[in-house]
Amino acid sequence: MSAAKQAAKRGKFMGMLEKAQKMLEKYSICDHCLGRQFALLGYGLGNQRRGKALKLLLTMKGHQMALTGEKKGVSLLKILTVNTSLDMATKILKRLKKRARKRRECHLCHDKFESLNELVDHSLKKLKNYEYTTFLVGVELPTETEEKEDEFKAEFEVKHGESMQNHFSREIGKRISETTQKPVDYKRPNVVVLVNPFTGRVKLKANPLYIAGRYRKLTRSIPQSKWICRECGGRGCPRCNGTGKMYQESVEEIIAKPTLEKTAGEEASFHAAGREDVDARMLGRGRPFVIEVKKPKKRFIDLQNLAETINKQAQGKVKVLNLRFGDRDTVRKLKKPEMGEKVYKAIIKFDRNVSDEELATLEKTLISTMVRQQTPLRVLHRRADRIREKYIYEAKIKRLTPNRVEMKVHCQGGLYIKELITGDQGRTNPNVSDIVSAKAETLELDVLNVITRGS
Repeated sequence: MSAAKQAAKRGKFMGMLEKAQKMLEKYSICDHCLGRQFALLGYGLGNQRRGKALKLLLTMKGHQMALTGEKKGVSLLKILTVNTSLDMATKILKRLKKRARKRRECHLCHDKFESLNELVDHSLKKLKNYEYTTFLVGVELPTETEEKEDEFKAEFEVKHGESMQNHFSREIGKRISETTQKPVDYKRPNVVVLVNPFTGRVKLKANPLYIAGRYRKLTRSIPQSKWICRECGGRGCPRCNGTGKMYQESVEEIIAKPTLEKTAGEEASFHAAGREDVDARMLGRGRPFVIEVKKPKKRFIDLQNLAETINKQAQGKVKVLNLRFGDRDTVRKLKKPEMGEKVYKAIIKFDRNVSDEELATLEKTLISTMVRQQTPLRVLHRRADRIREKYIYEAKIKRLTPNRVEMKVHCQGGLYIKELITGDQGRTNPNVSDIVSAKAETLELDVLNVITRGS
């Protein structure tokens, strides 16, 4: 390396040292906050050590100047006694028979970095109540503190610094990780530790726990989700016998109650791949679902034991299968409408006897056909009124009595089967009633299979 390049490097280094000196001449700055202003320079060195090293170099510089008789050297040493926990500057001044100044509080953090161990201990106590595999530390700072730091960086043209928020977060996270032997996760942590170093307050935010599986609904008397009374909005009225609900239980509630008990969660959200009517059963392999537990304290639960508990308490009304842990993506995939295909079995009654030829025509017409279905009248209160096209892959008709048949339909998800049968006042075409030219109604409806992509 040429002498010119070496001189340029020394010039840059001295520029950094001079900038640190100017900062300390104007403000009292602790080791952490001084080192933070040069955090991106060098590797494997904490901000506190970086700040202490800068102050050590400045102490040596001041000592050298003082020994040569320069008054600025003594002034620099006195400034350093105000700004550092190192007692070297104080000892030098004592030997020079000069009086040291009393150390002052850090202009930026008000010495809050000295409370790091207390904040870590407080965080660890909070974390003892939770089961988790990963965590993240978030830091809340007063607005005036952030503004003061921004002004400081602008004043000294700080280009290689780190924010106070990041510094606190990393230091606390590193110490928690060393104690718990659990890693920090910046994307999807189980638990977020929210720390305010200025108030000493620590809050924990447990991210949701997702449990996926399939359920069978073996009764025709309960809805999939909690059904709030439309009359009173859940407050309780004569219509709902004061319960606030149209039905006393649901698939959602049957699954959620034991799950919340096992996880010590605060509440749960139920997500499913479509829904069946209250009077329809969900059979076969069951319907895919995800139960999202909010603020769980327990994550290391035995899913087989949970399934057994749910099924026992359900008393034959609902059965859950194949429980596994999921994540937010599991819910997202579950909600994709293009994923689903359904297989239904319906018992149909006609208002007259139907011939074998009519049933053969019905089956032939339904196979490989596209159904145009306007939003059914019975769900207009909760779905947009528009026409949807749904494909029927296969249909099988079996006679039961002269005016009753069993119909099995394999179709695209989202097709309303009851309306396929009745026609819904002409809103579904083609439909069973029109094809046979006889009024048709659904006596029983079962979902035999819910087919999702990859299953």
